[in-house]
Amino acid sequence: MTNSTHMGNVVLLRGACLWLLMALLLAWSLVGLYNQVDFFQAVFPGKPTRVLQAHIDFLLMSALILGFYAAKVGLAWHVRWAMVIGAFTNSSLFLIYAMFPVLDPLSETFTPAGLWFGVFNFYLYSSLLITSYGFGKGAVIIFKSTLANDVDEKNCKRCGRYLT
Repeated sequence: MTNSTHMGNVVLLRGACLWLLMALLLAWSLVGLYNQVDFFQAVFPGKPTRVLQAHIDFLLMSALILGFYAAKVGLAWHVRWAMVIGAFTNSSLFLIYAMFPVLDPLSETFTPAGLWFGVFNFYLYSSLLITSYGFGKGAVIIFKSTLANDVDEKNCKRCGRYLT
């Protein structure tokens, strides 16, 4: 199960980099919104706070994914992909609220009916399940790896390094 290069988790690095770039794009979008640039106001007619929430969530998800990568514990392909896909879909929920205020429960134009509302709810709950599975399963796997690889106070048996 061990691989000296990156334990097969390179998809985590790629996903984290893409979502970090998305956070940067949203940061510039926020600048456009707060300076009342017509283009950004047309793309995001909902509350600017929803764009800010998406920005923060993409940053948070990138940090979480990088943390899982840094643990250097091999994760099954379906766990890695659930993390990366879930990180995007979860963060994008705020973007959808900002772009389509009719779907946002905090908007005055919220309309909880119709085909698009049903499609959005399916997307929302699918996102929550995929994200929870990926990060939850990853956490359990890494937690179990800490039990299997005893570490005494002076020598890390897992990595062979001497600890002070």
